[in-house]
Amino acid sequence: MGCLFCAIAKGEIPAQIVYKDEDLVAFKDINPQSPVHILIIPRRHIANLTDLDEADTELAGKMILLAGKLAREMDIAESGYRLVINSGREGGQVVQHLHLHLLGGRQLGGQLG
Repeated sequence: MGCLFCAIAKGEIPAQIVYKDEDLVAFKDINPQSPVHILIIPRRHIANLTDLDEADTELAGKMILLAGKLAREMDIAESGYRLVINSGREGGQVVQHLHLHLLGGRQLGGQLG
């Protein structure tokens, strides 16, 4: 079985795409945990955060910058939002393709600081 997120990035599986360019795709999570729940993925398959290397510095930065841009577009930048990357099974990663969660639109619990 292939990678679900690779198939979404290639347009083989439908998704509610909110952004795409040559490096990244962003789409609405099918099981949202908040009113705004967007997943930002690299088009290139990278299994998890640990698999990034120095050559991926620009890509990682683009993912975070895109999250800020989408937060502004979705009107959650001022009220606040959360970015989450789960990495590995024990870290809660369900799909083994690096993805950044953009969550907002309500008061989020479980503050870390």
